[in-house]
Amino acid sequence: MGNENKQQKPDCPLIGEDGNIFHLVGIAAKTLRRNGMSTEASEMTEKVFGSGSYEEALGIIGEYVNITSVDEPNEDMDMRMG
Repeated sequence: MGNENKQQKPDCPLIGEDGNIFHLVGIAAKTLRRNGMSTEASEMTEKVFGSGSYEEALGIIGEYVNITSVDEPNEDMDMRMG
């Protein structure tokens, strides 16, 4: 039960996706499974569907994956000058 297997949260491109919570949790769960984290995927899914609100569900997803943008895979967003 402790922090024995401190795995990094995998990046998951959710920003820009359809905001339907079922869709988002599916993408996040698939990302976790691809990174060898099937137990975490099941745990996250169970917690999300037991949550009381959309915001709470998004917070739970964010505990398991790093939510990134579909359109902005790199951090060069602030590099343009006017």
